[in-house]
Amino acid sequence: MFTGMIFIFAPLVVGYLFSISNAQTLDFINRSTSRLIYVILALMGLSLAALDNLGSNLQTILLYTATFFVCLSVCNLMALPAIDKLLPLQTDSCNKKLPLSSMAMESGKLILVVGSGLIAGLVLPIGLGWVDTASEWILFVLLFFIGIQLRNSGLTLRQILLNKHGMVIAIAIIVTSMLGGIIAAYILDIPLFKALAMSSGFGWYSLAGILMGDAFGPVYGGASFMLELLRELVALVLIPVLIRSYPCTSIGYAGATAMDFTLPVIQTTGGVRCVPVAIVSGFILSLLVPILMLFFVSLAN
Repeated sequence: MFTGMIFIFAPLVVGYLFSISNAQTLDFINRSTSRLIYVILALMGLSLAALDNLGSNLQTILLYTATFFVCLSVCNLMALPAIDKLLPLQTDSCNKKLPLSSMAMESGKLILVVGSGLIAGLVLPIGLGWVDTASEWILFVLLFFIGIQLRNSGLTLRQILLNKHGMVIAIAIIVTSMLGGIIAAYILDIPLFKALAMSSGFGWYSLAGILMGDAFGPVYGGASFMLELLRELVALVLIPVLIRSYPCTSIGYAGATAMDFTLPVIQTTGGVRCVPVAIVSGFILSLLVPILMLFFVSLAN
């Protein structure tokens, strides 16, 4: 049962063993990771094009996306405000211009890449039997690079354990996301472990979509990608509105992206005191995305 998990998880573990101090090497790894994500998302689009009954499958993707989004969001937002009451986090705001437009454009690029792959697969007279194999091998390289990035993120175990807010937020997101996944599984009548795997993306749309697509096919991959992307876009809107009154809620809903993509918005609207909390919670969730997702994938297979 765990053979597939170990086989896929190994590159992540091996990558985490590499401690790299050379800035140029790390920059190369970061750029390569971004490019590989674009490549795999394009391959995901090609996989969608290879589906029989594409129209009905797209309806399924939208149904899964909407159901999981509502279930996860409701469960997350029911628990996170309690953290703000029990562990208040002081914020300090400033009036810097928010980079929301550039972030929305970045998300739009990813959607465009998947769409381009889909259109290419539908229009071009090419065989698509090679897509799944290519995706798997590129995924191994991507997980290896992600392992290196996590190891060299600058956070030590001591720093993580000492940040109470970050740890509590991460735990709350994990527990409530699993609860939301159970509810979604019941509503959609899908296998529980598939639902729990899909609930373990925590906002990391690129990796979540890739892992789910590799494990369960392009329908689950596409739904997972859209689910986490939608979560991030909603977080970009909610953070400026809520962070002054509910900083822990805002940081928590951002999920894994709190340590990178949504961090500028968190810092700008909530102040520097929110930054360590966001980095720690985002780091924990980012670290657990491949671990939990691959674990539930192994149980589902």
